[in-house]
Amino acid sequence: MISRVTFAKTTYNDVPTRFEAGTPHVEGVVALKTALEFVEGIGYERISQWEHQLLVAATQRLGKIQGLTIYGNVSDKAPILSFNLEGAHSSDVAQIMDQCGVCVRAGHHCTQPLMDRLGISSSVRASFSVYNNYNDILALEKSILKAKELLL
Repeated sequence: MISRVTFAKTTYNDVPTRFEAGTPHVEGVVALKTALEFVEGIGYERISQWEHQLLVAATQRLGKIQGLTIYGNVSDKAPILSFNLEGAHSSDVAQIMDQCGVCVRAGHHCTQPLMDRLGISSSVRASFSVYNNYNDILALEKSILKAKELLL
């Protein structure tokens, strides 16, 4: 925090108040409370089951796309689907998917040791949550097929 600011000079407070963040993030606390109430209203177990159903459906559907490699096919996993399209860079795939209105991440996802083990430099990652539905899986599939059409 500062004690005084002018165009010529800034004077900081003494320690420890010098390192205080300033105005509290009140709206963030209110939003967090609302988000927690939303999640608790649905229930963690129901959310987990729904996310798992979406993950299984997406894995089955996308698993039929020729040239698509899905990473991490285990029975008990987070609702995250990581994949690559053979012959295409993950960033290019993600950009085309974005243009189709599908939000994914591309890159190494802070898992370079895993990428090294898999022999890849990056992947595309789709995540599922309580607000997703089966139409999102269809849009995901359609966007991957569009990327495949344009890139390969």
